[in-house]
Amino acid sequence: MALDGWRNAKLGALIDVKHGFAFQGEFFNDEPPGDILLTPGNFAIGGGFKSDKLKYYVGPVPDDFVLQEGDILITMTDLSKNADTLGYPAIVPKPRGLRYLHNQRLGKVIIKDRAPLRKDFLYYLLRTREYRHEVVSSATGTTVKHTSPERVMAFEFQLPPLPEQRAIAHILGTLDDKIELNRRMNETLEAMARATFKSWFVDFLPVRANMARTQTGDPVRAKMEGRLPAPSDARQAGQPTGIDAETAALFPDSFEDSPLGKIPKGWRVGTIGDEFNLMMGQSPPGETYNEIGEGLPFFQGRTDFGFRFPTQRVYCTAPTRQANPGDTMVSVRAPVGDINMASETCCIGRGVAAIRHKSGSRSYTFYMMHSLRDTFADFEAEGTVFGCINKDDFQGIKCITPPAELIKKYEQTAFPLDEAIRNNDLSSHTLAATRDALLPKLLVGEIRVKDVQSFLEAFTEKA
Repeated sequence: MALDGWRNAKLGALIDVKHGFAFQGEFFNDEPPGDILLTPGNFAIGGGFKSDKLKYYVGPVPDDFVLQEGDILITMTDLSKNADTLGYPAIVPKPRGLRYLHNQRLGKVIIKDRAPLRKDFLYYLLRTREYRHEVVSSATGTTVKHTSPERVMAFEFQLPPLPEQRAIAHILGTLDDKIELNRRMNETLEAMARATFKSWFVDFLPVRANMARTQTGDPVRAKMEGRLPAPSDARQAGQPTGIDAETAALFPDSFEDSPLGKIPKGWRVGTIGDEFNLMMGQSPPGETYNEIGEGLPFFQGRTDFGFRFPTQRVYCTAPTRQANPGDTMVSVRAPVGDINMASETCCIGRGVAAIRHKSGSRSYTFYMMHSLRDTFADFEAEGTVFGCINKDDFQGIKCITPPAELIKKYEQTAFPLDEAIRNNDLSSHTLAATRDALLPKLLVGEIRVKDVQSFLEAFTEKA
C-alpha cells in the first residue's frame, strides 16, 4: 500500500540510460597526462568511485562523451562472477583540471524533462537491495556479467513526493559527506607520514630513470651543508621533514659507497629477507569460503584492498596462512605491489603476502613497502601472462638498513598518524553502517524522515 503522497513508479518512465563510447586502446595511459577514462574497475562495491587505478586518454574525444560534475554513471558490465559492482551508481566528481570521459560498459543516467525525480534521491535509490536484485537477477553472461538500459529501467519502486526525496537524500548525503571528510583527512595524514619516510630514508638514493626527485629533504646532505639541526625559531629552506635536534643526532654527516649507490655512513644494504618477516599466502579449499561472516576474513588478492584497510567480504572457516593486525599486506600476483594493512587477524590467499619488520615496527614496514613500488612494478612487467613475485625474489629485494634507533624514532613519529587513520576508518565504518541501515528503510517508507532521530539513537545503542 502506497504511503500518503507516494506512488508506484517505474524507472523507465523517469530516466534514460545512455551507453558510453568505445575509446581507442592505443591512446590509453596508466598515468597522466590525459583525460580520466572511467571504467567499471573504478566503481566501489555499494556505490561510489574508487580513485585508484585510473586510466588516462590522450586521443580525440567526442563532445557528447565528456562528463559533467554531478552526472550519475552506473556499471553495465562486471568482470567478477558475483557481479559485485554491476548496476551500482557513482557521481562524477569535480573535474579539478582533468575531464572525466564516458567510457563503454558504463551507462549515464539522464532524468527526463519534468520527471518528478531528484538526482540525489535517485543516486540512493540505485544503491538499494531491491534495485540490485532487479539488475543482478536479470543479468546475462557467465564469466562477464552484463545488464542493459532496459533491465535497469524495468525497476519498479515507491516514489515519494519531491520534498521528501530532498529530505531523504539530505540525511543520507550528510553521512556520506562525513565519510568523505574522513577519507580526505586520511589522505593528508598518510601524505605526512610518507613525506617523512621519503625525507629520512629515500631522498639520498640515486634517481631511477624517468623519475624526478628533489633531494633537499635528505637529512644527511642537510647535515653536511650545515642545515641541521634547524634553528628553533624558524625553518630553513630545504629543511628535511620531521627533524628536530634529537632526531638530527641520529643521522651521520657523510655518505659511503654501497651496491645501491651512496648511502649514509654507517648504514648498510640488506635484503627484505634479512630485515623483515615475510609470509606468503596460501589459498584454502574453495568449499571453506563464505560470505556470511563465518571464520576469518579472507583476502585472495588485492580485489578488496581499500585506501588503507581491506573490505571484509569473503570469510574462510579453515585458514591456512594468517596475517596479524598491523601487518602490511602486499599483492604478489596480478598486479604486484598493491599495498594495504591488516586491520585484524585474517586469512591470506596466494595472491597476498604479509610482512612486518623484525623489530615489530608497523608504520616503518608499511611505508618501506610503499617506497618499493617501483621495484614491485619490475616484477609486474616481467610476467608472461600476468605479473607475480615468489618468496625467494621478494626476500631477495635489496633495501636500505638504517640504525635501529632511527627506525624506532620513525615509528614514534608515524605511528600516531597511522592510529589517527585507523580511528577515522573505524568512524567511517560506523557511519557507513548507519547509512546502510537507514537507506532501505527510508526509501520504502518504513521509517519516515521525522522518525530518523529516534532510529539513530536506537541504532547507536544497539551497535
